Order: sequence, then structure tokens, then C-alpha cells
Amino acid sequence: MDLGSINWVVVLGAAAMAFVLGGIWYGPLFGKSWQGFIGLTDEELANQGKPAVIMGVAFLLTVVQAMVLAATMPDTAGITAGASHGLVIGLGFVATAFGINYLFSRHPRALFAIDGGYNVLQFALMGAVLGAFG
Repeated sequence: MDLGSINWVVVLGAAAMAFVLGGIWYGPLFGKSWQGFIGLTDEELANQGKPAVIMGVAFLLTVVQAMVLAATMPDTAGITAGASHGLVIGLGFVATAFGINYLFSRHPRALFAIDGGYNVLQFALMGAVLGAFG
């Protein structure tokens, strides 16, 4: 992993795009369903656990994801190859790890579809951004 050749501006942009996707995914698209599956009310989300800290740490973790994705990206990726690389990582590593955890924890399949689906799209989006501009 060659961190010296990473374009940090593009990594931050890819992370920001993934974060926006997460806001849409866990907001208007699937927010209420996700909340129901994990048992959190609007009040609990707003008032428990210091939401600003949670969002800040979540963004930093997303930057780490984008950085590692950038470090594993082929040098001549392009947008399509970058999206494909992210899709493979999202499906092959992240969604399958969620799937194993959700099987043993007995979480509903629909929650796996929400969380796994987001991560697959997130990595494909970050890969596309990194491939196009990295």
C-alpha cells in the first residue's frame, strides 16, 4: 500500500460523496425502516451518544475507507474500473462480513439489505470518484 501516491483531495471528496449518500440512504430512503429494525426512536437518535461526535467519527472512518480503497486502486483505473473495484470490495468483503454477523446475531434480512446495500453502493461510488479523479 503506497500512501505517498494517494491524492488526498480526491480521497476527501470520495469520502464526502459517500457521506452524502449515507445521509440520503439512512434519511429519506430507508431511515424509518432502519430505525425500526434497530429499535431507535427519533428522540434517541437526536439526544443520545453525542450526535456531532458520532458524525465526526463516522466521517473519519469513511476517510479511512476511501484511503484504503485508493491505496488498492489500480493506477490506470478510470471511472468504470474504479467503480468496479469498489463494487468488488463492497460486495466481496464488506457486505459478506455484514451477512455473517447478521446471520449469527439474527438480525432481519431487510436490515442486512439496507446496511449491505449501502456499503456496496458506497464503495462503488468511492471507487468511481477515485478512479475518475485519483
